[in-house]
Amino acid sequence: MPIDPHDDARLEGVSIRSLPKISLHDHLDGAVRPETMVELADEAGIILPVSDADGLSDWIAEQSGSGSLVEFLRPFDVVTGVLQSASALRRVAREYVEDLAADGVIYGEARWAPEQHLARGLTPEDAVDAVQQGIEEGEDAAAEAGHDIRVGQILAAMRQGASSARIARLAVAFRDGGVIGFDLAGPEDGFPPAAHREALDHLADEFFPVTIHAGEAAGLESIRSALIDGRALRLGHGVRIAQDIDVVSRSGDTVEVVFGDLARWVRDREIPLELSVTSNLLTGAVTAWGDEVADHPFDLLYQLGFAVTVNTDDRTMCRTSLTRELALLAETFDYSLDDLERFQLNAAAGAFLPVEEREELIDLISDGFAL
Repeated sequence: MPIDPHDDARLEGVSIRSLPKISLHDHLDGAVRPETMVELADEAGIILPVSDADGLSDWIAEQSGSGSLVEFLRPFDVVTGVLQSASALRRVAREYVEDLAADGVIYGEARWAPEQHLARGLTPEDAVDAVQQGIEEGEDAAAEAGHDIRVGQILAAMRQGASSARIARLAVAFRDGGVIGFDLAGPEDGFPPAAHREALDHLADEFFPVTIHAGEAAGLESIRSALIDGRALRLGHGVRIAQDIDVVSRSGDTVEVVFGDLARWVRDREIPLELSVTSNLLTGAVTAWGDEVADHPFDLLYQLGFAVTVNTDDRTMCRTSLTRELALLAETFDYSLDDLERFQLNAAAGAFLPVEEREELIDLISDGFAL
């Protein structure tokens, strides 16, 4: 991934990269290093659209910047094509953790869809095992380099497919083997959570944590369905919750609004929003407000008391990192270190971990920001 100037950004004299961070919404297949894709393609005899790492990175960025979620997802077909073996999944999972650690992340949740990696004979169980082995290797490598990090798996089912019940059972079966949550991913329009009732009922019966992509490519009804039909504890993106907020007036830093019932529910229950600013701009999720960082409703939601969190979504596709996302937000909205700390505390509180472990994360963040 090309180095971005924000990668070395400083705020109040502090390196943002050095601060402890939480990553809740980061797709494994959206974070594969371009050079790794090239090497894995060579090993598997797969022809890529561009044969060198820099060119491939440029091609992915070009495809991802279309302004449409459907177009944004097209490069994933190329990526998943090279991730059809246990060794490939193990490698990219290890590198995924190493890259998170290099970005200052102390806890991350890696979401991916096992059903997309079975074309060459892997079973879903084999795939989950391979990813878990890679995660543990990455954690060990990070520890040897002096960085403690923990990463759990979120298994995603593709909402346009028919495997959600199978993936839900798989997630529950591996709850003691590294899997900490379930997600519905893929195109939102026309594929509501209500269509996956068997899977979602099973997860609810097993008290298994769920986060669902909603309020990204579709509007308020997708959020409502995620909460009611999916019993989601967090909203994947959820940015279009801002459509349920009527801004009556603004005066300086004061804004007067009228909440819709859905927006008030999400705010008052502190349901975490897994916001990804760069991704939201690339996919057109925020075109109702504009096409610049300053137009993103992130700051409005934050100022109104929503449980906002900062995420990368797809680090390779978006050419971003958590350091860069935080730097962009700080630069655009004049945030302080206290604001950046609040975003991490929100994420720690929403992590799919027992309360004792969430409290440990909160302590680590507070200590790391106490400069």
